[in-house]
Amino acid sequence: MVVMPRERWTDEKLDQTFGRIDGDLRELRVEMRTGFEQIDKRFEEIDKRFDQVDKRFERVDKRFEQVDKRFERFEDKIDALQQSMTTWFVSLFFAIIGSLLSALFLG
Repeated sequence: MVVMPRERWTDEKLDQTFGRIDGDLRELRVEMRTGFEQIDKRFEEIDKRFDQVDKRFERVDKRFEQVDKRFERFEDKIDALQQSMTTWFVSLFFAIIGSLLSALFLG
């Protein structure tokens, strides 16, 4: 069995390795900062879009209020028509009954 010599880590090798790791971490932090700045910009744009959408919904809500008022007026007209029709049907019913009774008793 061949025994391979074990490499010794010198202070210089350790400093080089940790220096490389430290440099990689610094680069990663810069990339992360840049990425987060881009994400923040996107969220700002999204917030602006939501503000626009909110304004549109406010206008739609106002339109629906107008539509609701129109339907209320329409319902009032339907109620008046129904009341008028009921009055006419009751009058017609009693007129028919009255004419039948008069035909039976007078006829």
